[in-house]
Amino acid sequence: MRFDVLTLFPEMVEANFQYSIMKRAVEAGIITVNTINPRDYTENKHKKVDDTPYGGGAGMVLMPQPYVDAYEAVEKLENTCTIMLTPQGEVFNTKLCDEFSKYSQIILLCGHYEGFDERIREIIKPREVSIGDFVLTGGELPALCLIDSISRRLEGTLGKIESMEDDSFSDGLLEYPQYTKPRNFRGYKVPDVLLNGNHKEINEYRMQQKIERTKQRRPDLLS
Repeated sequence: MRFDVLTLFPEMVEANFQYSIMKRAVEAGIITVNTINPRDYTENKHKKVDDTPYGGGAGMVLMPQPYVDAYEAVEKLENTCTIMLTPQGEVFNTKLCDEFSKYSQIILLCGHYEGFDERIREIIKPREVSIGDFVLTGGELPALCLIDSISRRLEGTLGKIESMEDDSFSDGLLEYPQYTKPRNFRGYKVPDVLLNGNHKEINEYRMQQKIERTKQRRPDLLS
């Protein structure tokens, strides 16, 4: 899969792929991540990408020309989805993650300041996505969240695909509690059922834990 990220701060995006699983996914050719800086497409000598809003108000608004030109310069594959990261979008979840993982290319538009000039939306017509009901200073962190989550769905990113099967939300429930060595730490012991080698009992215990944890922490999921 190819990710093309329109961002005023490409270093913020590129640094993320120098570590851990995402670095291995890039090196293995599972994903490709490109950054495009709208400043490189401005038509003024000062590389200006924002200006004061018509009608007044605080802050600065991103101008349409640099973003639209930068977007149009991106080579589009046949199976492409364009996503604008904005608090006004549909909230990202496992269902959307599965949907997006079917594309060959995802183009991500990262905003800043007071947001996008509305004509960027009208011309590009992106899918608008939010990672939650809160506001960040820019779209880079949400873009990285999407890339990370979607990349986990691609074959080869994780060492074992089974690592994803019991993730929280994979079946609508939160994940069961996990334990490793030592068996006893400061008086807190690993449940005996996980030590008896009976996989039927272990699976039943884990399912019950998933239901109880979801009931306590996210009852809205059960409904």
